[in-house]
Amino acid sequence: MAVDPLTAKILAKVAMQAATDSESRKRILFMILAPVLGLLLLIAFILYLITSPFSVLSQWLIGDEVNVVEDFQKQYGYNQQLGIYEKDYIDGSGQSYEGVIFTDGATEVVYYNQLDERWADLPYGTDNIGGYGCGPTSMAIVVSSLTDQTVDPPTMAEWAYQNGYWCSGNGSYHSLIPGAAEGFGLQWESISTDDPQAVVDALASGKLIVALMSKGHFTSSGHFMVLRGVTSEGKILVADPASKKRSEQEWDISIILDEARKGAAAGGPLWAIY
Repeated sequence: MAVDPLTAKILAKVAMQAATDSESRKRILFMILAPVLGLLLLIAFILYLITSPFSVLSQWLIGDEVNVVEDFQKQYGYNQQLGIYEKDYIDGSGQSYEGVIFTDGATEVVYYNQLDERWADLPYGTDNIGGYGCGPTSMAIVVSSLTDQTVDPPTMAEWAYQNGYWCSGNGSYHSLIPGAAEGFGLQWESISTDDPQAVVDALASGKLIVALMSKGHFTSSGHFMVLRGVTSEGKILVADPASKKRSEQEWDISIILDEARKGAAAGGPLWAIY
């Protein structure tokens, strides 16, 4: 059937308009998706920097980039590695801390040390408890002290690994602390580093506080430990899974709060558990 020139012209115009509309939709869709994809890539890159072992990242870095990325990881990442040449590792290795219990706080605390010769070389994922197990060891202290369960670091490390809290080459994801608390029947709440009185009140009431520390008195990178009590003078007592010596000292609360890690995830850097 023949199409008259006017109809053909109209059909051609409609076809051209449809093509134009299709191209417009594609351009609009691209304009919407491009920044979203860019943001997702940026987030993925930041997560890669935070969670990748520094030994892997350093192969791709040059000059000042090494120091910048290392500082970034220490401030915001999951790096809790205790190096074999660090003083804590040297001083704490080859000893047994069996039977150590602290009774000078509101709650009697069962002490475990990640460097204990009984389990320092046992696995935490493909890492070991001695070098990477401050998170599981801290939660072993908390659970064994606040419940009628005896959960040692190897047991907690295996639980953390099986439940996805092990961070390869770095230690533990911050979510281990609330996750393990709930997993072993305990409750938790976040405490702000801007509220020292809340810290004192929680400890005085018998709660234990897991603190994620940054570079300072307790670590050269990142480190979980337990705040286990407060003295009548307002000093803080700790159960440091990397140092029995520090666990026997009294600490100014300002040191704890100043060195608690900024940018901690999962409600950190202070988790009050009860």
